[in-house]
Amino acid sequence: MSADTFMAQKTPQKGRRPMQMAELGVRGSVRLLQTFSAVYPKALRWLIDWRVPAPAEMRELFESLGVTYIKFGQFIASSPSIFPKEYVDEFQKCLDQTPAIPFRKVKAIIEEDLGKPLDRVFEHISPQPLASASIAQVHAATLLSGEQVVVKVQKPGVKETLTTDLNAVYLMTRLCERIIPNLDRGSIADLVEEMYQAMLDECDFVKEADNLIHFSRFLNDSGNTSVVVPKPNLEASNERVLTMERFYGVALTDMEALKASGHDAAESLFNAMNTWFASLTQCAFFHADLHSGNLMLLNNGQVGFIDFGMVGRIKPSVWEATFKLFMAVNEQDYQTMAESMLAIGVTRSEVDVDALARDIQHLFGRLDAMEPEYLLGSGGSEPDGVTSLMSELGDIAKSYGIRFPRSFTLLLKQFLYFDRYMDLLAPGANIFGDDRVTLYQ
Repeated sequence: MSADTFMAQKTPQKGRRPMQMAELGVRGSVRLLQTFSAVYPKALRWLIDWRVPAPAEMRELFESLGVTYIKFGQFIASSPSIFPKEYVDEFQKCLDQTPAIPFRKVKAIIEEDLGKPLDRVFEHISPQPLASASIAQVHAATLLSGEQVVVKVQKPGVKETLTTDLNAVYLMTRLCERIIPNLDRGSIADLVEEMYQAMLDECDFVKEADNLIHFSRFLNDSGNTSVVVPKPNLEASNERVLTMERFYGVALTDMEALKASGHDAAESLFNAMNTWFASLTQCAFFHADLHSGNLMLLNNGQVGFIDFGMVGRIKPSVWEATFKLFMAVNEQDYQTMAESMLAIGVTRSEVDVDALARDIQHLFGRLDAMEPEYLLGSGGSEPDGVTSLMSELGDIAKSYGIRFPRSFTLLLKQFLYFDRYMDLLAPGANIFGDDRVTLYQ
């Protein structure tokens, strides 16, 4: 089956505004009651003590509430330009590791989604999952052709839970609009909308298969042989089941395994980074969640990008402004920083660029470490220099009514990942000053 035929036969769910309460039904009502029973005792204690919940308390609550709130937690962890640094740091620990569902349920989902018995698709499928997260779990399998694959199976009720939870969040934001003065209502509503669509996209494995196909075309068209993505098997895939080529290798952050492999880990990292930067301008989208679990050094020396459930799309003008922002930070050019922030963000009122530049200069004047290497490189004494800087810049932006688009947040998240990878695999290297890195392609 061709990729175009595969996509034409499927009808992935389109994004829309969260449903109204009347549409939730029994399942949604039960979920709302479960959420309320988990949140109410903690919220009551915080109100009685008249205090803001500690970051660790919020993280633990989010983890206990399941898939939607785990995803929200991960969004907080990757958004230092939006949320306070102490919450960003704490939510780095927000784990997306949930218990696996029984294999009998996995079998039922596969057979229902593919419309045929398991033994008509697979010669063998391991009952024990290779990994289990909030949305899906992954099983090793062998096709009837003998090809080794992995099968990503969506857990039951995930979409319904996401929709119900997002409805609850949507209602809470409407309540906040009424009781909190001077709240940026549009900003919160837009954030909920973006999260809602992003989470639904992660649940659509037809779309993920299409992402794999398109990214592979980008690699082929650019003559890139150092990076590969798994080839999806379209005959054994659908909206809740994604079967794809199995990769063999090690995580790019597993130092012992990297040494044993005999490959140059630093070179592999730079290949991965340059591929990702090229995708910003040469591909229709970029991989928006390239953490260590989704980046593999394969046995043959190639780098594997896996898990294309979360992708981002960025306007060329926003990427150009982002590039100028980081270059300006590296050179401590405050006027260009201010102009770039305005070019990246959205504001509802006129902004005094000179005043913004002065505030940025004041920020740099009070940072503990003034060296550019601390702020944007990997050789500084603090591993979270980029996080600290972007948290501070985000606070300044908010004070001027500047709201950054989600594409910038996703972009920044990957910069944070790369910053940490370089600290591990190429200590002392600077992402903005190393000849091996080609940022703007």
